[in-house]
Amino acid sequence: MEENTNVLFLEDKFMKTFKYYKSNKPKPSLDNVIQLEKCFTDKITDVTPESDIEDTRAELLGLKSLKEWKIFSLNRHPGLLLIRNPFTALGQRYWIRKCLEEYPRKPNKLNIDIEMNLQDWWEECFRNGQCERLLQKKLRWTTLGYHHNWDTKVYTEQNRSPFPEDLAELSDILAKYLGCSSFRAEAAIVNYYHMNSTLSAHTDHSEINLEAPLFSYSFGQSAIFLLGGKDKSVEPSAILINSGDIVVMSKEARLSYHAVPKILPATETPWDDLGIAKESSKNPSFKYISKSGEMKSMMRKNEDNKEWERFKNYIQESRINMNVRQVLKEKQDCISM
Repeated sequence: MEENTNVLFLEDKFMKTFKYYKSNKPKPSLDNVIQLEKCFTDKITDVTPESDIEDTRAELLGLKSLKEWKIFSLNRHPGLLLIRNPFTALGQRYWIRKCLEEYPRKPNKLNIDIEMNLQDWWEECFRNGQCERLLQKKLRWTTLGYHHNWDTKVYTEQNRSPFPEDLAELSDILAKYLGCSSFRAEAAIVNYYHMNSTLSAHTDHSEINLEAPLFSYSFGQSAIFLLGGKDKSVEPSAILINSGDIVVMSKEARLSYHAVPKILPATETPWDDLGIAKESSKNPSFKYISKSGEMKSMMRKNEDNKEWERFKNYIQESRINMNVRQVLKEKQDCISM
């Protein structure tokens, strides 16, 4: 009997931590949560490369100069990288708006498809001139490119729509920066969290290519992110993820259990720190975007606070996470039947 109890204890380490941070009564202490601003030198290492690498596409996709980026690794979790908000305020607004206004449109798949057939969820939320709050809160996820099948966990060519060019371009900049030059953005899940939302422990293993990294972009309210090991007996690390932060999961971290037990109110609103936008004379050569001339006007459109107001109201009490992955192996161009 004692042996069975010990086995159960080992299996419950991840869930025990998840329940602790999920709790509201009592509220969990954040003392052991890794926060990049506090730089726990025994837990994280600054691995920012010393180089003058630059990418002329960055500005028009809402990114700061690559020279300003700060990247950290977690000592306990090989393969996990954290990039501290490399986005400009205007860039955050751009991607938040894309996730609300464009990505939940058909032909992309939404969790609410099983109960209603909406061509344009965001437009429907304001169809009567006022915000339909209940409809807004019903959206929990949308899938892009190869659509993740939540039942079979299998991707197919028949269940696929065009992957957004701008998100593919953003991910290509990140991949090049990290030395993953062969990475292709082929599938994404956009998760929409409200203040009482959670994401249970899971691994991402549906892709044919499990060697390629997974890129996770977060905007809006903050979250506690748990990362453990290949089974739930490994006690997870708790990490605070803020708006604009990017989590990269590769190598061992790529198949480790992870979860989000709690959404926390953001202490800052970086999407509002517009300052003075600088005009660039650079003419970047885009890899995926077919209408690159429209990028600047699309980005600058969100400088108008009145235009931005609907999106601001949403993100003030929600978190959005885009996680992008490569499905196929390097020399594959489709899923074999």
